[in-house]
Amino acid sequence: MTGSPIIRIAAKGDGVAEDGRHVSGAVPGDTMLPDGTLEPGPHRATPPCRHFARCGGCQLQHADDAALLQFVTDRVTSAAASQDISVCELLETHLSPPQSRRRATLHGLKAGGKFLLGFREGGSHRIVDIAECPILRLELFALVPRLRTMLARIASEAPVDVALTLTDQGVDCTLSGVTLDGLGPTEALLDFARDHGLARLSLDQGYGGETLWEPEPVTVTLGGVAVGFPEQSFLQPTEDGEAILAADARAFTDGAGTIADLFSGLGTFAFALSGAAKVLAVEAARDAHLACKSAANAQRLPVHALHRDLFRNPLQPEEISRFDAILLDPPRAGAREQIAAVANSEAKRVVYISCNPASWARDAKTLIDAGFRLEKLRPVGQFRWSTHVELTSLFAR
Repeated sequence: MTGSPIIRIAAKGDGVAEDGRHVSGAVPGDTMLPDGTLEPGPHRATPPCRHFARCGGCQLQHADDAALLQFVTDRVTSAAASQDISVCELLETHLSPPQSRRRATLHGLKAGGKFLLGFREGGSHRIVDIAECPILRLELFALVPRLRTMLARIASEAPVDVALTLTDQGVDCTLSGVTLDGLGPTEALLDFARDHGLARLSLDQGYGGETLWEPEPVTVTLGGVAVGFPEQSFLQPTEDGEAILAADARAFTDGAGTIADLFSGLGTFAFALSGAAKVLAVEAARDAHLACKSAANAQRLPVHALHRDLFRNPLQPEEISRFDAILLDPPRAGAREQIAAVANSEAKRVVYISCNPASWARDAKTLIDAGFRLEKLRPVGQFRWSTHVELTSLFAR
């Protein structure tokens, strides 16, 4: 009995058959038979997690590494092709390994006499009470059953969010939706933080995080520099992913004496580049800007931190033209206004790091129309087994 082969994985994780049909749960190499059944192919893998297909954290655990690498690569190259952008050199795709995720937000709820803690189901607010997780760093997952026990004692019936980040000092934990009624719950939280060696424990009751426990200032090391870590600040999801992004940033800006790092955050790329260049680090979030500025000043590094909202007030062409290279790492929406200013400047080299191939492609088209070439492009899959894809790119003219 013949059928239609599955040839690729679509952006949301469905398999796409040769005849154009989208098939849930299919991977390249499978075959969709005429009777509607799916014949498994060589790239089908046994999901490593019992919660797969319910938990919304992963969509592609049924695909082997070859299929995952191809999916990540295709997402990025297809985005370029959608804008008729040719790639001079496609670099090797990077895929983060299992148990590498160093930050995550879990959701909790007291229901039926027990406390559920985990990720939400795909397309639902229902919580999957996780008993395992092959994506989280072991240091983070080790806290899950202990947090579940503690929150069962002190949480009300309201939903709870638990943000976990692995820092230099250990796990940073912020709880949202927990109301402390009396001294008992407060003492329980402090005992928990001390007994489990948390780097920091914070409580967000709708007005921002309030630190309850922080034995020493919490930092993350970026480019060899310890940078103060404000609560729930952005951090690349994996150490290996951050390393490949930073390595490309260094290679793509090699020889530049001055670099503008736009949407710089805590300074992930600014500090990685500051050994060979003077860097302007521009960031809108005040706490991240101040953390970057403080670390640069303490280490006497050639990083000048500038507080500026690049969506409302992008660097202008004459400002951009002063730099040998421009690096951008914008949010998922991209950087339409800032890229337009770059395109109208005298900039010759642009490094664009993106977490959204679609918005990147739109911005890339603006650069191409202004005379840039896409010299190098690397697909990056930090969010293993998910449909979230990132990339690094180098444009020159």
